[in-house]
Amino acid sequence: MRITERLRTRTPFFSFEFFPPKTDAGVVSLMQTVAALKSLDPAYVSVTYGAGGSTRMRTVDVAKRIQNELAIDVLAHITCTGSSVDELRDVFRELEAAKIGNVLALRGDPPKGSDTFVAHTGGFRHASDLVGLLEREFDFCVGAACYPEKHPEAGSFHADLDAVERKVAAGARFLITQLFFDNAHYFDFVARVRARGITVPVIPGIMPITNYEQIDRFTAMCGATIPAGLRSELELRRGEPEAVAELGVAFATLQCVELLDAGAPGIHFYTLNKSPATRAVVSALQASRFGVRRAPARQSA
Repeated sequence: MRITERLRTRTPFFSFEFFPPKTDAGVVSLMQTVAALKSLDPAYVSVTYGAGGSTRMRTVDVAKRIQNELAIDVLAHITCTGSSVDELRDVFRELEAAKIGNVLALRGDPPKGSDTFVAHTGGFRHASDLVGLLEREFDFCVGAACYPEKHPEAGSFHADLDAVERKVAAGARFLITQLFFDNAHYFDFVARVRARGITVPVIPGIMPITNYEQIDRFTAMCGATIPAGLRSELELRRGEPEAVAELGVAFATLQCVELLDAGAPGIHFYTLNKSPATRAVVSALQASRFGVRRAPARQSA
């Protein structure tokens, strides 16, 4: 099913993101993780993309296995990095043959050790170019990425919104945000894109914190920030991995409750190929839908 149809018929929804393992044993482990999360009834799962050679094809293979073996709709990430336009067309044809109907079109990151993106010879420089190719030549439901705290390479919020506008104009039907920990960033971003006349759904991306050092690296790479109060609490638990994970799950749950109450169409979870934290958050959110009957307050003496 196309993600745009899910957005029309199923609100709120939950989706999970995975990356393709480098080994066959890793793929087996990933399939077990996805199977464990299937009971949460995800609207779709997404599989990230590795540029070039076997990593790229493993992305396609994993996406096909999830859809065929577990009967879960898949959103396949495709980037411009390391591929010519003809190579990208070959990937899209393979996805079509596998009946995978959803694609997240991304520019991709600069090479490791570099801060500058270099387009492949005969390839694309911008995600909007990739969206345009998909819109002209294929029949996918296409999404794109957005950054509530601004893309790290964008010179200003205005320039960043220009890039979002180009992707939507080229054919992106929905947006998924980079991770964030302050919901104000999401609400402000949605207000800015709506002021531009951009009406496509904006799906918030949430990553439950399970490891302090790891989340510190991630936020530094993607330009996200950790609120001072949350960072302080994480610092207090730095030597207690279980306590960090417990705080991360609790914080993510509260984030999601506020986002959904404010009208977010669903939540996209960055899982890091692990299920416990995401499972705990989604289970709490699903339980909250059943309601909790509160006892009457006691009168004070």
